[in-house]
Amino acid sequence: MAGRTGHYGAMADHCCASKGMELERLAQHAGQRRVLQLVLAINAIMFIAEFGAGIVAGSTALMADAVDMLGDAVVYGLSLFALSRSDRWKAGAALAKGVFILAVGVGILIEIAVKLRSGVPPSSSLMLLFGGIALIANLLCLRLLWRFRSLDLNMASTFECSRNDVISNVGVLVAAGLVGALGSSWPDILVGAIIAALFLRSAISVIKNALPSVQARADPA
Repeated sequence: MAGRTGHYGAMADHCCASKGMELERLAQHAGQRRVLQLVLAINAIMFIAEFGAGIVAGSTALMADAVDMLGDAVVYGLSLFALSRSDRWKAGAALAKGVFILAVGVGILIEIAVKLRSGVPPSSSLMLLFGGIALIANLLCLRLLWRFRSLDLNMASTFECSRNDVISNVGVLVAAGLVGALGSSWPDILVGAIIAALFLRSAISVIKNALPSVQARADPA
């Protein structure tokens, strides 16, 4: 079981690390750039909506899923903004992204600890509503990106990440159903912890990969 978990974690790290490179290649063309801008807007709006709903509903699963949306939005934004900049600048931007997402992820873990003490179940209806909206948003993003597969670009890693986002959304919906049926906060806590742990792993991987380039830039030699 541990080996399988490590395998999936490695796949998540690889797909998210590859996503920025693939999106950068896409953004070289005007049509793809417009799609990236649209997908960026969808993810940014959904982060605000879903994270806010998570706070109101008291759902760690919604907040963790929203942070995943934020991570995607930052990747899309960096892919668009960093096109004409140096690799070292991109590494610095990636490091900032990793630190920011890590900080938000730690905040979610703190929220989980608070939930463990209070034990108050979240609002299952809000979880179902915004989890469903997030699922629709991710399916739309997947469709927008999928149509560029015919251009012979290697988009497998991007589609894998989008698929993982959809799986996270389904996890939130399952948690919402269990919260409503059982009247317990544990399904929400477990799903939120799993999503947050996987995302924190990816954030740490981004930081580790970016540090060497940033340190090389700071080294006068």
